[in-house]
Amino acid sequence: MTLAADLRPAARRPQVTPTRRRSVWSRVDWLLVLAVAGLVGIGTLLVWSATLHRVDLTDGTSYAYGLRHLINAGIGAVLGIVVAATDHRWVRIWTPVVYALAIVGLGFVLVPGVGREINGSLSWIDVGGMSIQPAELAKLGVVVTMALLVAERFEGRKIGQSLRDRDVLAMLSIAAVPAVLIMLQPDLGTMLVLSATVFGVVAVAGAPKRWLALLVAGAVGSALAAVALGVLKPYQLDRFGAFVNPGLDPRGAGYNTTQARIAIGNGGLTGQGLFDGTQTQAGFVPEQHTDFVYTVAGEELGLVGAATIIGLYVLLLWRGLRIALGASDMFGRLAAAGIICWFGFQAFQNIGMCLGIMPVTGVPLPLVSYGGTSMFASVMAVGLLLNVHLRTDRPLGLGLGVVRSRVLRSRF
Repeated sequence: MTLAADLRPAARRPQVTPTRRRSVWSRVDWLLVLAVAGLVGIGTLLVWSATLHRVDLTDGTSYAYGLRHLINAGIGAVLGIVVAATDHRWVRIWTPVVYALAIVGLGFVLVPGVGREINGSLSWIDVGGMSIQPAELAKLGVVVTMALLVAERFEGRKIGQSLRDRDVLAMLSIAAVPAVLIMLQPDLGTMLVLSATVFGVVAVAGAPKRWLALLVAGAVGSALAAVALGVLKPYQLDRFGAFVNPGLDPRGAGYNTTQARIAIGNGGLTGQGLFDGTQTQAGFVPEQHTDFVYTVAGEELGLVGAATIIGLYVLLLWRGLRIALGASDMFGRLAAAGIICWFGFQAFQNIGMCLGIMPVTGVPLPLVSYGGTSMFASVMAVGLLLNVHLRTDRPLGLGLGVVRSRVLRSRF
């Protein structure tokens, strides 16, 4: 500053106003919270309706599963808040622990006498009267561990630089261990979701295009090998056959899809009314409170209710995308991107199999289907999104200008 500038009258000197730090509550992404709360609330009603007359499940207490769903959501909310409020340095420290616990859980599932088989898949462990599915936690563990690996290797480097071959191999090795254990169960649905999630994280991290092509080719080759080597069980192959030809076995492998289509078709525009769906209340659709919960919305809430669920997912994914674009570090960007890929593909897979446009693979609808482990993992993932958002340098706002500018300046 020159001497002349120093001698200017005080009234004409530029005034520096101290910036006031925004409160935590004002920095929370409330649209994201609204989308999650809406999905959980609708899911509670759908689970309650699907189990209302299922005495074999509820022991005569009609609201039992709806209440349990709310309790699971409450526990998940506490876990999500803890994740959102945790300092990002501690998030990094706990990341390897989450991954290790997921691997140990997946290993225990395969121990004779420990794992419990449901619908042909050995995927559950009973702990204290509660069924835990380690594969759901493995999704979160793989996402955060891959993000941490790249973040550590890119420390001090510009976001958007291409990965080296050894970096990509290291990321794939992190995903390979749980992938093998999941296929040994076998849990094809979770494997598909995990594969899509890993592909998304690798792509966002800046992997060369040849690696992306190799991953697609490897996925196709692995699927063919799984069929040829007998890794998939006969009922899983029958499901794919029924998907290709819906009329092949309408009373067997195609029964679920057939009944799901009938239920959704019954709903029309506004539905038959909550707790009044003919297919739902008669119990014609199998696993309707878990994998096929979307059919309850289609029948009882109609196109309006079913479209509302999709709209809430679009809102969730949009906010997650903006959080990923606005992340100030590589760990936050990759973690948010991985969660988006996870939620997006799993929701598409679940809704698609209810509509008959995807094969039946047995994956829950995130935040909507009944299931404690799925709820805990999903809400913790949302907590991680909020954690990344809370330490973003500037607010993301609601417009699309920031998205467009960041897309132009980033490889993402």
